Amino acid sequence: MPTTQHDNREIFETWPIPKALMELALPMIFGQLIILIYNLADTFYIGRTNNPLMVAGVSLLLPVFNISITFANLFGIGGGTLISRLMGAGRDNEAKTVSAFSFYMTIISAGIFSLSMFAFMEPILRLLGASDDTLTFAKQYTFCVIVLGAIPTILSMTLSNFLRSTGYAKQAGFGVSMGGIINIILDPLFMFVLLPKGYEVLGAGIATMLSNVIICLYFLVTILRLKNNILSLSIMNIIPSAKNARSIFSVGVPAAISVTLFDITYIVIDKLASTYGDIPLAAVGIVLKAERLPLNVGIGLCQGMMPLAGYNYSSGNFHRMREAVNFSRLVGLIFGFVSVAMYEIFAPQIMHIFIDDAQTVELGTNFLRARSLATPFMFICFHLVNFFQAVGYGGKALALGSARWVVFNIPLLFVLNYIFGMYGIVWTQVVADIMMTLVSIIVYKKFEAQYRL
Repeated sequence: MPTTQHDNREIFETWPIPKALMELALPMIFGQLIILIYNLADTFYIGRTNNPLMVAGVSLLLPVFNISITFANLFGIGGGTLISRLMGAGRDNEAKTVSAFSFYMTIISAGIFSLSMFAFMEPILRLLGASDDTLTFAKQYTFCVIVLGAIPTILSMTLSNFLRSTGYAKQAGFGVSMGGIINIILDPLFMFVLLPKGYEVLGAGIATMLSNVIICLYFLVTILRLKNNILSLSIMNIIPSAKNARSIFSVGVPAAISVTLFDITYIVIDKLASTYGDIPLAAVGIVLKAERLPLNVGIGLCQGMMPLAGYNYSSGNFHRMREAVNFSRLVGLIFGFVSVAMYEIFAPQIMHIFIDDAQTVELGTNFLRARSLATPFMFICFHLVNFFQAVGYGGKALALGSARWVVFNIPLLFVLNYIFGMYGIVWTQVVADIMMTLVSIIVYKKFEAQYRL
C-alpha cells in the first residue's frame, strides 16, 4: 500500500530527526550501494578478462556518464528540491506543475545529449584519452550506455529525485536497487554467454542499458500508481509559473554545473594519467570506482537530508532544519573515517577484486591509499553544497561547487602533476578538499548567523 501524502508530512514535521532521516536516507543509501555495485560490476567482470585495455576503454566513459547526471541534476534536483519547498509551504498544485515541466524537459535534454554523443563519439573519446588500442572498446560501451541508454538513464534519476523529494524514499530506493541487481545478473549473461569472446565490453554495455530501461519503466509506473501524491506527469500541467521556473533553474543549473566541473576534473585526470601509459590509466580507472563506497553512502545520506531540510526551511522550522543538517553530517563523518581505515588496510585486496595484473594492482594500491584520505573532507564539501541546494540557495551551492573544482582541484592537478608526476595527480584530491572544507565551513557559519541558527 503506497504511503499517503499525510503520512509523508508527518515524517517531515513531527518524527524525531534521527528516525525521519533514516526513513528518508536508508533506502537511498541502499540504492546508492546497489548503484555502486552495478557500476563496479562492469569493471569487475571486464577485469576478469585480465585485459587492461578493456578496463581502460570502459574507464574513459566515466566522465561522459557523469554528463548525464548533469541533466538529471538540472531537473531532478532543481525540480525536486522545489517540490519539497512547495510542500512545506502548502502549495501542492504548483508542485504538480513543477514535476510535469521537469519530466518533459528531462526527456528533451536527454535526447539531445544522446544524438550529440552519437554524432561526435570518436572525437570526444579521443579527447578523453582513448588510444588506438582502447578506442574500439570505449565506442562499444558508449554506444550502448549513452547513445541508446541516455533517455532511460537520465529520466530514471530524475524520477527517483521526485519520489524522495515527496517522502517516497522507499520506492525510490527500491527502484534504484532493482536496476542494479538486474544489471549484475545481465552482465555475465551478455559478456560470457550470449556474445563471443572479445566482445565482453559490448556485453557489459548492453546489460547496463537494459537495466536502465527497466528501472525507468518501474519509476514511471510507480509515480502513475501512487495515491494522494502531488507528482504529475501530465502534459496539461507542463507550464509552471515564471517564479517557479526561475527557482528550478536557480538550483538546477548550479547543481548541473557542479557535476560538469566534477566531470571536467575526471577528464583532466584521465588525460594526465593517459600520458603515463595504458596501465596507469587502467589503475586510476579502477581506483576512481573503488573509492566510491563512502561517496555513494554520503550521497544517499544527503538525499535523505535534502527534502527534510528543504521542507522545514520553507515552513520556517529552522531549528528542525539545523538538527537534520547536523545529525546527517555527524553520521557521514563517522562513516568517512571508518572508510579511510578500511581502504588503508585492504587496498591490495580491493584492487585484486577487479584485476590480477600485478603492475596494475601495485599502482592502484598506492593510488587508492592516497586518494581515500580525502574522504571525510570530501563529504563535508558536498554535504554543504547539497544543503544549500535543498533550501534554494543555488548561488551559494554554485559558488562552493565551482570553487572546489575551478579554484582548487583542477589547477592543483596540473601543478602537482608537474612537480610530482603521476603521484601528484593522485594526491591532489586530499590537498584540494582540505582547503575547500575550510571555505565551506566559513560560508555555512555565515548562513547560520544570518538566520540566528
